[in-house]
Amino acid sequence: MKQTYLVGGAVRDRLLGRAPGDRDWVVVGATPEQMIARGFKPVGRDFPVFLHPQTNEEYALARTERKSGRGYRGFVVDADPAVTLEEDLARRDFTVNAIAQDSEGNLVDPFGGVRDLEARVLRHVSPAFVEDPLRVLRAARFMARFADAGFSIAPETQELMRAMVADGEIDHLVPERVWQELARALAEPKPSAFLATLRDVGALARILPEVDALYGVPQRAEFHPEVDTGIHQQMVSDMAAQLAPCDALIGFAALTHDLGKAHTPQHVLPKHIGHEHAGLAPLEALCERLKVPAAQRELAAIVCREHLNVHRIDELRDETVHDLIARCDGFRKPERIDQLATVCEADKRGRLGMQDSAYPQAATVRALHHVALAVNARELIAQGVTGVEIGTRLRAARIAAIHTARLQRG
Repeated sequence: MKQTYLVGGAVRDRLLGRAPGDRDWVVVGATPEQMIARGFKPVGRDFPVFLHPQTNEEYALARTERKSGRGYRGFVVDADPAVTLEEDLARRDFTVNAIAQDSEGNLVDPFGGVRDLEARVLRHVSPAFVEDPLRVLRAARFMARFADAGFSIAPETQELMRAMVADGEIDHLVPERVWQELARALAEPKPSAFLATLRDVGALARILPEVDALYGVPQRAEFHPEVDTGIHQQMVSDMAAQLAPCDALIGFAALTHDLGKAHTPQHVLPKHIGHEHAGLAPLEALCERLKVPAAQRELAAIVCREHLNVHRIDELRDETVHDLIARCDGFRKPERIDQLATVCEADKRGRLGMQDSAYPQAATVRALHHVALAVNARELIAQGVTGVEIGTRLRAARIAAIHTARLQRG
């Protein structure tokens, strides 16, 4: 190896004073054979990437890329040993990610990344930015991570992003990559910035049309002072990120809980009668299109269907509370009730002026679930109960436990 540099996010985050994540390295002047001879394990499919034999960190050969087709995979890669560090940095997305650090700690910053870090600006490195449509989503995801630190996207970069959307490049992204970027954005501190960025450049309607359709849909001001359902959605996503940091499972359920409001008939607005059931079809369409994993898909459907029931938990009969828990599979998968309660709290507090509101329903549904869960079939079997009678008696015992808990809670 001739020379190795630390690159990308590890350098950027150190300069921002943030805890560094994974470290990535670029190697200039080496061949794949030389890397293997030094004990590195090749893992790259599309270009030469190797794992360090001790640290397991990724080392990539310096490379250039040339556009050869549609989408993010339409590239010809050149990893010749003659490729320079600056040529490698030039193919990167943003100037703040195109900074390298040598073994002595010196920075190599040919595109003004340090200056843009200080100015809190995301700016594309070169016009080649338009060749990779995934960069539109990456820009939005970085905004979800850095918006609270005062970052914005350079106007000229926004214009390129709009052009990429208008040109149809973004339509060639494979579902798995879209889902990957969405899930990562939902685990960031400010998912609303992801949504707002995509919407500003016209990409939200192409990537998440079910969510984009919420903007401009009015709600009753006495319950939703923010009125606009799309704004409410952004606030709920941010509240979910606050209540459950880095949890994309909670984040996705929060993102999709109100999709039915986009399907409310015009003459009914601003009421949204039955939106919890109307949201299941667009949710399923979204999940099918993006190949959303089963865990996220199932929790999102539960939250979409049940969030109004949790809001009015104190009005429900004991039997209805039990059946709500059972519908959510909360006796076999108890974590779901806690997750449901968390998203419902985000829904209630994700409203203008209600960010600090109490949401006692969350504690109530968790407590009632806890006492019902404590009742199990083993005790009935020990008493000699058999067959279908076990299910009947178990349901009755759990309902009784819910009833007693409510009396004790006053």
